Amino acid sequence: MGRTDRASRMIAAPPETVYGALLDRESLEVWLPPEGMRGRVERWDPRPGGGFRMVLTYLDPADSPGKTSAATDVVDVSFAALVPPERVVQRALFEADDPSYAGTMTMTWHLAATGEGTEVTVTATDVPPGIDQAVHEAGIASSLHNLASYVEAAD
Repeated sequence: MGRTDRASRMIAAPPETVYGALLDRESLEVWLPPEGMRGRVERWDPRPGGGFRMVLTYLDPADSPGKTSAATDVVDVSFAALVPPERVVQRALFEADDPSYAGTMTMTWHLAATGEGTEVTVTATDVPPGIDQAVHEAGIASSLHNLASYVEAAD
């Protein structure tokens, strides 16, 4: 059993709106890259058993060397489960020569309706040991912040 990282955030939008942003290619490119990165989706198939390939590029690779190259992280993601508007389960595999990034990490995005909107909890299991836990949890929190900003502006 690998490490588990998690982060959560209250988002002032209904679960249907948040869920839609999790499964929209253009939306994902805007909000998923954490602070200091930009993202580009190369392949997109939003259905159970489908997935996507994302290239994340560091804006300043000197401070954060990438897993795939000096300036990039490339990740292949498959959709293990899609339960609208409650849950998205992704299996992520990083493209990297370093064995400390090997293995499939599962990311579960759980959406719970509340009086204020949606509580979004992201749980990452079997996190590769090469990924620093504090940096990873800060990255998830940054993506959640971006998601909140994105859907709250649209709502």
